[in-house]
Amino acid sequence: MKTYFRLLSFAKPIEKFAIPYAIATILAAFFSTSLLTLLGPLLETLFMDSGDVPTKSSILEKASSFDLIGRFSDFIKYYTVTYGRVETLKIVCVAIVVVVFLANFFRYFAQRFMEDLRVHMLLNLRRRVFDNIMDLQIGYFTNERKGDIISKVASDVQVVQFTVTNTLQVVFKEPVQLIFYIAVLLSISVQLTLFSLLVIPISGFIISKIVKRLKQQATQAHESFGRMIGFLDESLVGIKIIKAFNATERIKTKFQNENIFYSNLTRKMVRRQQLGSPVSQTLGVLVVVFIVLYGGTMILTNQSDLTAPKFLVYIAMFSQVMQPIKAIADSFSGIHSGIAAGERVLELIDTKPQMIDKPNAVTLPQFQDSIKLEQVSFNYGDKPILKGVNLTIKKGQTVALVGPSGGGKSTLMDLISRFYDPLDGRITIDGYDLKDVKVDSLRQQMGTVNQESILFNDSIYNNIAFGKPDATMEEIIAAAEIANAHEFILNTDQGYQTNIGDRGNKLSGGQKQRICIARAVLANPPIMLLDEATSALDTESEKLVQDALNNLMKNRTSIIIAHRLSTIQNADIIVVIEKGCVVETGSHRELIAQKGLYNKLNSLQALND
Repeated sequence: MKTYFRLLSFAKPIEKFAIPYAIATILAAFFSTSLLTLLGPLLETLFMDSGDVPTKSSILEKASSFDLIGRFSDFIKYYTVTYGRVETLKIVCVAIVVVVFLANFFRYFAQRFMEDLRVHMLLNLRRRVFDNIMDLQIGYFTNERKGDIISKVASDVQVVQFTVTNTLQVVFKEPVQLIFYIAVLLSISVQLTLFSLLVIPISGFIISKIVKRLKQQATQAHESFGRMIGFLDESLVGIKIIKAFNATERIKTKFQNENIFYSNLTRKMVRRQQLGSPVSQTLGVLVVVFIVLYGGTMILTNQSDLTAPKFLVYIAMFSQVMQPIKAIADSFSGIHSGIAAGERVLELIDTKPQMIDKPNAVTLPQFQDSIKLEQVSFNYGDKPILKGVNLTIKKGQTVALVGPSGGGKSTLMDLISRFYDPLDGRITIDGYDLKDVKVDSLRQQMGTVNQESILFNDSIYNNIAFGKPDATMEEIIAAAEIANAHEFILNTDQGYQTNIGDRGNKLSGGQKQRICIARAVLANPPIMLLDEATSALDTESEKLVQDALNNLMKNRTSIIIAHRLSTIQNADIIVVIEKGCVVETGSHRELIAQKGLYNKLNSLQALND
């Protein structure tokens, strides 16, 4: 229940919806019950014998009686004798129409208020989940399956929203309706009612046994669905590779295996959930049979003051008692799936971001002097990546990081952007430790161009303006010209308003990379981080992109991870990193003269070229 109430807290302010819902529900339950109570007077109007007719004074004497139907029946009898059967029948029929209208009127508004609550809760819950995801550190997404995250945001939140609000609706509405029904039943016959209500605890006990394993199965089903979503995402992203390696059938089989597992699990859950309703309904019918037998015998043998119309009303009313019981049983069996999904969603919400500003964090001033790494070490889990790195980067310098793959170059770049914090040592900008400054103020002074061109399914204009949403068209064009992108943009269907598709798949690799460079140019940061920005391009595209990068790096401090050593020969400092350590530093000429690792790498590339 702790999980349920915590999930319900996302519906705050709940009283805004719950109070009008409660009022509308009570009125709807009252008029729905009244509709059945009119059945007795209707029958008596049509088939009343010439027995005793109550006087006006006797009706008033019963005004405080608990026998609601008896009082109303006496009034109908009196009205029938006074005005005739036809007039009374008209009155009863008008009353039925009015009661039906009012019952449905208030039921409709109750449903509207509950739907407003449902949408309000879904909005808050999904926003909270997404906000927390956006605040999490980069390392979280390295360790988690993307499909599982998508499943939690899309599917699990929906399940939670529906289950929690549906349960809330049932918990209030059905007991209220049940109370009205039982009140009428007691007013007709206390003895029959006490006998018939034995079905409720018996039904509840049996249903609790049936749905005992539902929560465990629901958790497994949500996890399986997350795996399917992840597999689907991977397959769509890698569709070219799948087809290129003739792996289509193998991928189909892998997906189908998970699909079968999920479907079988869902089938088992549904079977258990569906078993609760027939059990409660069967028990209800058995009780109705016993009531008919027991009550009918009393009437036929004159052992009770029950009349035939009253007995028919009782049976009709008791048959309706099973509806709220059935709804409660269904809700009880379905809530386990919602709680299981809720625990997964709350787990994501409770995951705290590691990269957060200190309470006394300061805004980093405009970059003026240098970036320093002092004895910086970093591990991924238990695996050492960087070991005691020392490096000073002066303002205006171009520093290239080179070395074998897996040496720690990209990790060093991520540490400077503070996507991670060092395990040991510290990184400073103008003497400010990165841990002591606000992350936003740090990244405002940095522009990034990655090896992989990260673009969004939007227009070219909006992709370039991503870091500066209020940019003017003139600024966008100026940035595109510096990035050597303006000419090809004008040749697209709608120029700067052309949509580039999912991940920019309507553009070539070189075009995508130049859009990314234009985005960085527009942001106009004093520090540029370039992670192998030309490694995946053909020769012609590489030249265009390299020219754009040279334009981008003018009058800026630039840190470059170089794939082709020929592109960084003019760098002020080249830092050679191997196995997490800085093994060589110097200019291109100096490192060639040292005849070390850099010279070896340069010779190998020259030989390959």
